[in-house]
Amino acid sequence: MSGSTKILEPAFQGVGQRIGTEIWRIENFQPVPLPKSEHGKFYMGDSYIILQTSPGKGGSYVYDIHFWLGKDTSQDEAGAAAIKTVELDAVLGGRAVQHRELQGHESDKFLSYFKPCIIPVEGGVASGFQKPEEEKFETRLYICKGKRNIRLKQVPFSRSSLNHDDVFILDTKDKIFQFNGANSNIQERAKALEVIQFLKDKYHEGTCDVAVVDDGKLQAESDSGEFWVIFGGFAPISRKVASEDDIILERTCPKIYSIIDRQLSSVGSELSKYALENDKCYLLDCGAEVFVWVGRVTQVEDRKAASQAAEEFVNSQNRLKSTRITRVIQGYETRSFKSNFDSWPSGAASSGAEEGRGKVAALLKQQGGGIKGMTKGALINDEVPALFEGNGKAEVWCINGSAKTPVPKEDVGKFYSGDCYITLYTYPSSEKKEDYYLCYWIGKDSLEEDQKMAIRLAMTMSNSLKGRPVLGRIFQGKEPPQFIAIFQPMVVLKGGMSSGYKNYVADKGLSDEPYNADSVALIQICGTSVHNNKAVQVDPVATSLNSNECFLLQSGSSMFLWHGNQSSLEQQQVAAKIAEFLKPGIAVRHAKEGTESSAFWSAIGGKQGYTSQKTASEIVRDPHLFTFFFNKDGKFEVEEVYNFSQDDLLTEDILILDTHAEVFVWVGQLVEPREKQNAFEIGQKYIDLATSLEGLSPKVPLYRVTEGNEPCLFTSYFSWDPVKATANGNSFQKKLMLLFGAGQAVESQDKSSGSNQDGPTQRASALAALSSAFNPSSGAKSPTAKSPTASKTSGTSQGSQRAAAVAALSLVLSAGKHSPDVSPSARSTKSPLAEGSPRGIAESKEFSEAETQVVKPLESSRNDSGLKQGVEQDGNGSETSRRMFSYEQLRAHSGNPVTGIDFERREAYLSDEEFQAVLGMTKGAFYKLPKWKQDMHKKKYDLF
Repeated sequence: MSGSTKILEPAFQGVGQRIGTEIWRIENFQPVPLPKSEHGKFYMGDSYIILQTSPGKGGSYVYDIHFWLGKDTSQDEAGAAAIKTVELDAVLGGRAVQHRELQGHESDKFLSYFKPCIIPVEGGVASGFQKPEEEKFETRLYICKGKRNIRLKQVPFSRSSLNHDDVFILDTKDKIFQFNGANSNIQERAKALEVIQFLKDKYHEGTCDVAVVDDGKLQAESDSGEFWVIFGGFAPISRKVASEDDIILERTCPKIYSIIDRQLSSVGSELSKYALENDKCYLLDCGAEVFVWVGRVTQVEDRKAASQAAEEFVNSQNRLKSTRITRVIQGYETRSFKSNFDSWPSGAASSGAEEGRGKVAALLKQQGGGIKGMTKGALINDEVPALFEGNGKAEVWCINGSAKTPVPKEDVGKFYSGDCYITLYTYPSSEKKEDYYLCYWIGKDSLEEDQKMAIRLAMTMSNSLKGRPVLGRIFQGKEPPQFIAIFQPMVVLKGGMSSGYKNYVADKGLSDEPYNADSVALIQICGTSVHNNKAVQVDPVATSLNSNECFLLQSGSSMFLWHGNQSSLEQQQVAAKIAEFLKPGIAVRHAKEGTESSAFWSAIGGKQGYTSQKTASEIVRDPHLFTFFFNKDGKFEVEEVYNFSQDDLLTEDILILDTHAEVFVWVGQLVEPREKQNAFEIGQKYIDLATSLEGLSPKVPLYRVTEGNEPCLFTSYFSWDPVKATANGNSFQKKLMLLFGAGQAVESQDKSSGSNQDGPTQRASALAALSSAFNPSSGAKSPTAKSPTASKTSGTSQGSQRAAAVAALSLVLSAGKHSPDVSPSARSTKSPLAEGSPRGIAESKEFSEAETQVVKPLESSRNDSGLKQGVEQDGNGSETSRRMFSYEQLRAHSGNPVTGIDFERREAYLSDEEFQAVLGMTKGAFYKLPKWKQDMHKKKYDLF
């Protein structure tokens, strides 16, 4: 049946209306919606379609469609899933990115929807498969891979499945064990703890014990013995045998082909955006990933044929199963697709997208389907960004040669475009005595040597404060709200006051005069709020005026306040404030547009035409988190961390947060010192890349943020938990403390101090452990001797301890000399900027791990949802078992304030009805918003 006459699939009615995940299972070759309670459970014999709806720029929605194929699914069902994916895309206006997901080789983006992991289940409901039997508990052994998105795979329950390089989870009826291979990744160990918590809550009702067993540790502890008894006793485990799962596909030099009638034809070696025609489909082969690019005016049948051609191409090349296939539509290309091109010039693609949506809407209307699903998300107006405390202290220095000169207090807030400045804002903090916001500001006409000196002196100031300040680079005209809010008011003036700038002007013979109180100056007033009320000196000519703005005209002893017919009273009030700042005590003469005096026009060279159009100054924030690495050719590349949270900020890493309004380089505590010093160079490399591919401004504010000193302008993009931010230790030790108590983490750190022993020391430890196991009277008493549970297993445990000690000594004498790797990837993340700096985290003793741990049952687990610490939330975002208060009581500036609540979550105490009335959305919709948008709403309605 042709696409034009096919009836709309009933299962896809009204899809894509809410931010979140929607799933369909293919049953009898038709999509059947899956209830939320079943999300994350995938049967190996089935095929699924997953739609992820995310917020995009300008309030629109961004769609990703994945079709997941279980290893036992039939070819027919897999084909049905692929075809239905194309039909779902058509319903969404033909602009979704499509991904093929094979069981065991899922993309990071797909896995990010299901935290901490997915667990494929044997069986299926498709034709030809028996119905899944009711689940009953059985002991299982899993292998965990991935430091941010875990790939959990069940392996045979056998000692031979264990190795020294991976992390394993043994799930028994009464206890869950984590086995850390001696050479395993520290960050994988940390993520495995999250999986254990998930298994404990889901299959053990949160009551079972947990133990961590470290490979190669020589102490003969009861839990280690208990672990090995389950496997029939201790024996040396074998070296890892590499499998297809361990092969990391590398990107190859991209090759592009056109697709015509499912046949591929090479296009040439040069990759250019302009070579892609909008009525054709193309295949871009990058080795690890194969892209299908679809022109926006192609037909649905051509798009289906292109996807089939990609499948055939991968199969004909005998590619590994981990090869990804991704289909992108013109105008909605992903970062990973565009990164294969040297540049990707910006261009308007919305017209094509809206054209496609209009055609689909017309088709739906013709077929009697609703078009509600075709609307865009609501754009949030009047967003107030996170600002610093207002009772801080601002200090400013002007760069003058090789020194910095303090700016007098009465002139703080004046910036000259020919100079560079260092600003330090010190403000009180609830956790520490003081926090710091340190920036260097670069005027658009400043000298290069002054810019370099500003960087050097700002870095020196940061180091003198032990690296605690947020360190920012600010270009003139790109000042962020937090910077502007410090100075009330902030005025940018022409010229420069530094000796270097004055000498440059004199040497070049330029007729440049800096602003002074007696000169003729025209100053434009921009914004009326505390975070955007900046004034800028412009050319003193009539063409600089704008009917939507207010201007100050200084002419000798006179000061005119010109206000356009479309300007506001608030703008006039800000203008009067700035006039007083520039010339205290001056009498301002008002000049309304159309009533100007001849003296006004004479001062600016006569009356001329000027614009009445509003200047678009709104910045749309669109946060994305990235890791980075340098490939084998030394090229800087990034990978996105999808659906990011605070847990993705790993203490051993440097990450980049791009909000489109600013770029942050976050530096973990355990990053190598040389790498820490290169944070700004890394940030600049990212900005260069994003400028060429994403149209990011090359002068976007750039910040360096260190772990434990994150400011509100950074934390507002996360559901921030200060406890996580201040935890000590490596990733594994931090996670151990957060999930299972501080005592365990302290014990882990104490034990880890000697965990990297080798050679004679290790052999001596092994002999001591052997002596202790066979002569218990000579050693310390078992800490669990008084425990009833321990007494039941003491007999068995003693034998296993002896076996473990003997085997441990054998292992020391025969094991290969390997060090734990931080990343299983073969790609180097070492920055060429830090020559010779090792990035092998686990190679250092400070990253040594704990010995065997016994973990007590967890009473209250943490989560990253919108409501925490006692706030219960159902599937719709509504709270249960909570006292409710009126909006008037909950307001931050209420005359009758409520007490005894969590003041960071005032909105949670509103009834569902009042929540909807005040914030204009349901609680469920609110808590699906990013944290920074939640805060913006709360500030707007006085609930922050």
